[in-house]
Amino acid sequence: MLYTPTHFAVEQRTAAAALIRANPFATLITQGADEPIVSHVPLLLVEAGSEWRLLGHLARTNPHWEAWRERRRAVAIFHGGDAYISPTLYSTRKAVPTWNYAVVHAHGMVEPSHDSEAKEQVLKALIDQYDPDYRRQWDELDNAYREGMKTGIVAFTFAVDRIDAKFKLSQNRPETDRANVLQAMQSGNDKERMLAAWALQLAKQGP
Repeated sequence: MLYTPTHFAVEQRTAAAALIRANPFATLITQGADEPIVSHVPLLLVEAGSEWRLLGHLARTNPHWEAWRERRRAVAIFHGGDAYISPTLYSTRKAVPTWNYAVVHAHGMVEPSHDSEAKEQVLKALIDQYDPDYRRQWDELDNAYREGMKTGIVAFTFAVDRIDAKFKLSQNRPETDRANVLQAMQSGNDKERMLAAWALQLAKQGP
């Protein structure tokens, strides 16, 4: 469970979906027999009305997928930027440092597939999303080569049944402090500018 104070919780599924799409490289965790199993994989979010699915694949030699045979639950964590927040940005001297960040945790069940056609569909969906220029090259590869490559992976579909979205963006601070933090983030590094963009987006969308 993700610890999420009320002022950092985001119920807007559009914001969660935007974070996932902007940061598709996820930390995928499944409880194994003895300890959690962790992999780092790009995932593709597919929305069908209120239903969310994540598509991906693992190397067949990665034992992670074997845990899904037992129908164990999994969580995919998507990171949307993080940054140190100095108390010098606050209007009061009685303040301490903190760290702002944006994350989405997607919970659900994962269904692995060893079927060639299912693998083909997942691979094409990922290629179309992340490297469309490569799609024609993939399609023109000879069938024996493609099938050989597919034997080395396990495709999977992650049926999402719960989303925890936490955008810790100084919402608990007074307006002046929030403005100072936003200005600092806008002039900062890539991660800091990402947080500034989330803050502006959430403010625009409202509660």
